Amino acid sequence: MTETRRTRVAVVFGGRSAEHAISCVSAGSVMAAMDPDRYEVVPVGITREGGWVLHDGAPLAIEGGRLPEVTGGTAVSLVGDPAGRGLSVLEPGEAFGRLTDVDVVFPVLHGAYGEDGTIQGLLEMSGLPYVGSGVFASAASMDKEFTKKLLTAAGIAQGDHVVLRDAHGALTTDPSALSAAQRERLGLPVFVKPSRAGSSIGITKVADWADFDAAVATAAAVDTKVVVEAAVPGREVECGVLAGVGGGLPETSLPAEIKLKAGVDWYDFDAKYLDDAVDFDVPADLTPEQTAAVQEVSRRAYLALDCRGLARVDFFLGTDPATGADLLVVNEVNTMPGFTPISMFPRMWAASGVPYPELVDRLLAGALAQG
Repeated sequence: MTETRRTRVAVVFGGRSAEHAISCVSAGSVMAAMDPDRYEVVPVGITREGGWVLHDGAPLAIEGGRLPEVTGGTAVSLVGDPAGRGLSVLEPGEAFGRLTDVDVVFPVLHGAYGEDGTIQGLLEMSGLPYVGSGVFASAASMDKEFTKKLLTAAGIAQGDHVVLRDAHGALTTDPSALSAAQRERLGLPVFVKPSRAGSSIGITKVADWADFDAAVATAAAVDTKVVVEAAVPGREVECGVLAGVGGGLPETSLPAEIKLKAGVDWYDFDAKYLDDAVDFDVPADLTPEQTAAVQEVSRRAYLALDCRGLARVDFFLGTDPATGADLLVVNEVNTMPGFTPISMFPRMWAASGVPYPELVDRLLAGALAQG
């Protein structure tokens, strides 16, 4: 009897971004969901300095408030084998050691140097199939400025915002680049954000312009481009998107809602991952009409950004002051949303009838089908 060959999956995590630890937690959950009878997992960690290693088996979870980190392991390098794909394992004393073939890569990377098109380009050049969006969609969705431009061009509502630029139009992190007229238009509070980051890292809610300079400095420490957004009143709602089976239209999950507990000002990093600061309604308590609207705009946003595989679309659901009708504003689009045990993307799909292991199966199957 011939033994069925398992699919070899390189799960890549960690990385150089400020979201290193959350990537590790996401990857731990993804690997735990893979059926060992079907998949052979090759855990590839990227250190904060950019070194690639076969993961040494350290826990990939938040324990006692301590965040995981990739620190050591056998060095590896992505190279092409004679068949055009593979990971080269650098054994001690060898320039290039034995070649480890992989069938598909699951880049569970969040933020810069991973979710922004960089690793996608590397995988494309290496001829390796991978889970998630391609180079363009990854880059455009990571950069809040260009996400907003593309979604606006597709007729999808955006909140008012300003990208800091100097008098010559060059990008700048100088707070004086935000004019008095722009401050008046945006009003208070505003959210000052790195243009290319996630997990609320580097974001400050500013309720007094006296605090604006410090907020810009905080964002600029994460990214050289800073976006200033007007606060959008409304409920925080999210929706998951998956590529349609057999090339059909993208499918959408039931939406979910994030509810801040009393005394919590906004959904920052600690509220997301460390504190018991929020409640999640999965699915959200929406009318059928609201649910349909969220799903339709999620699908449109996914297509407008040329996404592939998966995405999570984040909204503010408020009320139009002029008409009293629902006002649905897209906040962000994530091409590699969190996969931690508490992350909304897998929870929304579980509520929609796609449990976590099946979700991972589907993403890997879609990547292999793309080639």
